[in-house]
Amino acid sequence: MRAISLFIASAAMVLTQSCANSPKQATNNGQMPRGEAVADITAAADALIAHTDSVDGVMLQSVMIAQHGKVVYERWMNGGAADSAHVMHSVSKSFCATAVGMLVDDGKLKVTDKVISFFPDQLPAEVSDNLKAMTVRDLLTMNCGHETEPRTRGVDSENIDWVSAFLAHPVTKEPGTWYCYNSIGTYMLSAIVQKITGQKVVDFLTPRLFEPLRIDKPRWDESPQGINCGGWGLYIKTEDMLKFGQLFLQQGQWEGKQLLSREWVAEASKYQVPSVPAGTRPDEVEAKGLTTDNCAWLLGYGYQMWRCPDNAYRADGARGQYIIVMPDQDAVIAITADSPDLQAELENIYKYLFLVLKK
Repeated sequence: MRAISLFIASAAMVLTQSCANSPKQATNNGQMPRGEAVADITAAADALIAHTDSVDGVMLQSVMIAQHGKVVYERWMNGGAADSAHVMHSVSKSFCATAVGMLVDDGKLKVTDKVISFFPDQLPAEVSDNLKAMTVRDLLTMNCGHETEPRTRGVDSENIDWVSAFLAHPVTKEPGTWYCYNSIGTYMLSAIVQKITGQKVVDFLTPRLFEPLRIDKPRWDESPQGINCGGWGLYIKTEDMLKFGQLFLQQGQWEGKQLLSREWVAEASKYQVPSVPAGTRPDEVEAKGLTTDNCAWLLGYGYQMWRCPDNAYRADGARGQYIIVMPDQDAVIAITADSPDLQAELENIYKYLFLVLKK
């Protein structure tokens, strides 16, 4: 009997340890499980950092890599720290779109809903047919029909109502047919979430995303009207970025709960529309000599996410903030940086990390 009891106790201990290290579980302190260092990945990541440090003006501040649900590499440098929140810039967009996805999952919002339907009291005196036709999906895919991005920041920005400014901006193209990088379009998504829920996006996401992922005290800048900026202004830690990528890698599931539907993850991450870099018009691509070989922003756009080589996709922020999800390699990369050359940074990430993670 004693032998049987010892066997049962031993088996229970093994099972407990296995569950604690499951790819879908966070540890008690809120961190993702740590795996054993992989020599090839460590060497490749160290080489990426060393190469970047040799380039004037380019500065990586953190690199974390998870594969098969466990962190296999983490390093901070140049002022980055594991316990410090970092500005996400446009990586914020992917979090805002996730709030939209949760409302779609709840049946409280459809991507075909018309944008003007949410703001009847803030419309311009004349509402064009193109503005009438603009949908939530057009906001998500940056196909609003604008040829230039509406401006709300700068001179006298405190006295500008950002929603009204967006709605008053000329919609010269048919929505859904013209890509124009549009951070204020993402702000409109944030405003729609707040209209529907009565909560700022950061507050709406707290019990549904941030708390389940144990993302502690996220901060999100807001407009003078008290609406989270949506397209920028989120501050979280590098490991928080990694968790968000892992959630998408796990098709919206975390610790046995479906936080975001598989259908939304698939729609958000797939090629939805052709894309161009911020500040470039679709009709300028050829004249500028841009190709998929020299411009990472031509591979297509989903719902506030960019497509990458090798069936990967990414959340993407100014100065080199990236969450890269690699479904075929069961891997996620999170990087913070202060880099003026985003194309070079991405090329180096692909060169040093993609090849080793294929193994």
